Amino acid sequence: MIIVNSVQEFSLRYHTAKKWRRCMEAIANLPRLQPGVCHSIGDSLVYRLVDGPAAAAGCFTGNRRYVEIHYYLSGSETVAYAPKHVLQPLAPYSDETDRETFSGESAGRHTASPGQLLVFDNDYAYQPLGASHLRKLVLMVTIEGATFHNK
Repeated sequence: MIIVNSVQEFSLRYHTAKKWRRCMEAIANLPRLQPGVCHSIGDSLVYRLVDGPAAAAGCFTGNRRYVEIHYYLSGSETVAYAPKHVLQPLAPYSDETDRETFSGESAGRHTASPGQLLVFDNDYAYQPLGASHLRKLVLMVTIEGATFHNK
């Protein structure tokens, strides 16, 4: 997991590839977004706005074809994280959802605050621990070389 403290820092760190510039485009779309509606930009980015209470997850979640980014707008959320290789798989990987679930002990926890972005790369799984009210943008960015079997 990578912690980025602001959109400006994200823009400086991740500006070389088109998919990262599309993330900035999605962030610029925030005033026009409705909670729970999925949007896409090109074939490399899917994103949605989350607004409301957030339940604690019962397990760790990881991805293989997407990097998941959470951009916190208001409220805070504590997230446990761990490298996938130290966790125990709970269910087989699903190619349809690009999700895999795990159990085990976290390697660390971070409480995200407004303005921060948490980047969950493919080597880590994460477990949100819940929030009474949360507003965040969730972005799913394809990794290099990912293929889609239905295309």
